[in-house]
Amino acid sequence: MVSIAKDLNSRITLNDGVEMPYYGLGMYKSRSGQEGHAEEAVTLALKLGYRLLDTSEFYGNEEDVGIGIRNSGVKRGDIFVVTKVWDHGYDTCKEHFYESLKRLSLDYVDLYMIHAPIGGQNVETYRAMVELKEQGLIRSIGVSNFGVHHLEGLAESGLPTPSVCQVELHPWQQKQDIVNYCRNHRIAVMGYAPLTQGKRLNDPALVKIGETYDKSGAMVLLRWSVQHGFITIPKSSNPQRIRENTSVFDWSLRKEDMEALDKFPEWSCTWNPCLSPWVG
Repeated sequence: MVSIAKDLNSRITLNDGVEMPYYGLGMYKSRSGQEGHAEEAVTLALKLGYRLLDTSEFYGNEEDVGIGIRNSGVKRGDIFVVTKVWDHGYDTCKEHFYESLKRLSLDYVDLYMIHAPIGGQNVETYRAMVELKEQGLIRSIGVSNFGVHHLEGLAESGLPTPSVCQVELHPWQQKQDIVNYCRNHRIAVMGYAPLTQGKRLNDPALVKIGETYDKSGAMVLLRWSVQHGFITIPKSSNPQRIRENTSVFDWSLRKEDMEALDKFPEWSCTWNPCLSPWVG
């Protein structure tokens, strides 16, 4: 049976024994001076009770995230920080990890991920991550945008199983093959773009379901993700929306509405590296 988050404090125990929050703040495209002040979004989210922050060196806001953490007054040990490496290779991974750590101004990260399987040298990159974990600089290791064939290719290397796999997840992009594989191999499923990057919030079928609960399309999408037991990271730099996005735990979608959402046609709001060839 899939566990479902009951509040912002709900956590999942990963396959390495580390506890990770089920719900957090996504940081994609959150940069100071562009779509809002990333550090202010982080500080507000932490003060509201969020404890999971998802960023990446590719997002260009790791320094802002670090500032937001320090400004929040929340103890570092209570915060779960995720970041990702973009360029591959054993030495490259280590070099980029230390750069990320410096930008974040942290002594360790809670989850370090390969951002996408494209570009080759995945096994060597992952091997460097394993060593960084052994040194206590990373608590858990994960992958992002990996399809089943990528996960199987990594498994054939004999290295430890990832603790988390992050992929695009919402009713139009359900990736059942990846979700099933991960759950069969004790890999936690983390969904990005749960709000479709805002592109389908006014879909008539979605809005109709929301009206029966007096909820917005955004709330329905977030509740769908939570109710499926996915680690959910809605992105926002807007203070009001950061607050509103916490309102998904005191209600639930009926079985028939979950089934209707599960039948939405396939569509993606972004790229799909899950389909790229495996180059170990």
